Amino acid sequence: MSSREFRPDLYVLARIIEALVNNGTMRRTRLATACGLSYDKFERYLEWMVSRGLVMIDGDGLVRLTRDGERTYEELVLWIKRYVGSLRINRI
Repeated sequence: MSSREFRPDLYVLARIIEALVNNGTMRRTRLATACGLSYDKFERYLEWMVSRGLVMIDGDGLVRLTRDGERTYEELVLWIKRYVGSLRINRI
């Protein structure tokens, strides 16, 4: 990571959260693929989300949403879908 603080793209966060809502608990590689992210970019987002309490990684390495993550789905993802129309999935 550069010396600047990581500032995530809200669309990418929304795609990760939506993938977990739609598919349930997932392994990291499968989740990165479902979101259209390269694994190194995905890891940066995952680290940021864990540090903010949006997701957790269990003892088996599975990623799951926390209650805050579920609330974020209700606030962020549904807002984007309502006012923007969809979550674009571009590989980054």
